[in-house]
Amino acid sequence: MIPLLNSVSSLSQTYDVWFCDIWGVMHNGETAFQSSIDACHEFREKGGADGIGGRVILLTNAPRPDFSVAEQLEGFGVPASCYDGIVSSGDVSQHLIRSFEGKQFYHLGPSRDLPVIETAGLNPVPLEQADVILLTGLFDDETEGPEDYREMLTGAQKRKLPMICANPDLQVERGARLVYCAGILGQLYEELGGEVLYAGKPYLPVYELAQKRLKELFPENNYDPSRILCIGDGMKTDMPGALNAGFDALFVASGLHVGAEFDQAFLDGLFVDFDAKPIGALRQFG
Repeated sequence: MIPLLNSVSSLSQTYDVWFCDIWGVMHNGETAFQSSIDACHEFREKGGADGIGGRVILLTNAPRPDFSVAEQLEGFGVPASCYDGIVSSGDVSQHLIRSFEGKQFYHLGPSRDLPVIETAGLNPVPLEQADVILLTGLFDDETEGPEDYREMLTGAQKRKLPMICANPDLQVERGARLVYCAGILGQLYEELGGEVLYAGKPYLPVYELAQKRLKELFPENNYDPSRILCIGDGMKTDMPGALNAGFDALFVASGLHVGAEFDQAFLDGLFVDFDAKPIGALRQFG
């Protein structure tokens, strides 16, 4: 049985570091969650061993570099004072982009994701001239779905274009609704027979980068992996990602997988067929 917790405070001194998801945990795509901000502030002040203060690294599948994610967080009302650093799928995707040095890239995604293009120094070309597809999302996730891209992706697969998917998430919350993410198009491309390279959770490189960033920020400390807790709402990203990386995970019941009703029976049923089970769950992070 997975414990259904009332508060994250019961775990505050069991762990020294939180690798905390952003979308669905810190905000819903429109507004910040004050309880999450307060929890991170308190953990940084009083958490960790002996209550001397924990560390919070925000770990996100956002397809933009960390500085761009920080700007977006400020716009949503998530202050920089509640975390120590950010590691994004956009950061990891830079390594994958460099592995195709000299190739021409087509950018499939909205203009808000252009920082990942600019950081890599790319000059995107039309699809018919491209050697590689850099996928960051749908052009218009408010109105489009994966079927709008089937014809385009079928043509790309026939040309055997490799794809870098800079956000493995399939969907995220935006206010009270769900919108599609890049991962849904990556999934479709694979179904069509295309080759997809993923950056972000649940894949190991993003966790390795998070540990590297933690060491860069706090070189005087050698953090025990058993005292790192991954917090997230993604059953197919956050939970298996933490397991693959060797960390404990705490599940936050956002609208991504959970409706209005959430109790112990629902929780147990949710994870009945999952190997990647969390050490506990919260109805709302706080």
